[in-house]
Amino acid sequence: MSLQGVCTQDEWLARGAFCELLALSLRLPTLELAQALCSGEFAEALAELGERVGLEQSQLAQATKAVTDYQGQDPDELFHTLRIEYTRLFVGAPTPVVWPYAGVWHALEQGLEPLMFVSPRAMEIERFMKGCGVGRAAEKNEPLDHIATEFEFLQYLALVNAAVIELPELPEGLEMPDNAFDAFLAQYVTNWAGDFARSTLAAAQAGFYQAVAKAILALVLE
Repeated sequence: MSLQGVCTQDEWLARGAFCELLALSLRLPTLELAQALCSGEFAEALAELGERVGLEQSQLAQATKAVTDYQGQDPDELFHTLRIEYTRLFVGAPTPVVWPYAGVWHALEQGLEPLMFVSPRAMEIERFMKGCGVGRAAEKNEPLDHIATEFEFLQYLALVNAAVIELPELPEGLEMPDNAFDAFLAQYVTNWAGDFARSTLAAAQAGFYQAVAKAILALVLE
């Protein structure tokens, strides 16, 4: 898998940057994101980082092509379009078209009632993150099993491995798992991100989210 294995510092930095790009893509869109799409900066970053982490070239080209069409468009108009599409796909009323939470996917797979925050899978993810010095900010009321948060966490672990940031002092009784990046990717990301991406690809009306879905599929199904 492209993001697993022993790496040099530069390779860890590339993996961290790629995870950051996916995380930004899976958050509520900002005007800055729309501007990066319209200028071509996002397409360039996706192509470069995808190549650096070793995504298969034809899959990467498909994902990149879907975002190059935004070049030259009006950023303000695109910003509003992406916000509407993001809300339809991942927020919804009363439920999203595509659930962005690992715990919900796991519960539905097991035939259980999906619960926010207190699902077994969400609590497992929270414990894993705490063991690596990461917890939910007091002012934020969002489950840590959101797909964007998972990629943000992988970015953090990649930067720890690159020795760019220092692992914080852990609470007594907690110890960072061995090969935490690979372990978290295998246990809590790849086992549902493919289904998430396929559902997003089928439901998305905006080329941007189709591109993000293709990038995720190229990553987790390689």
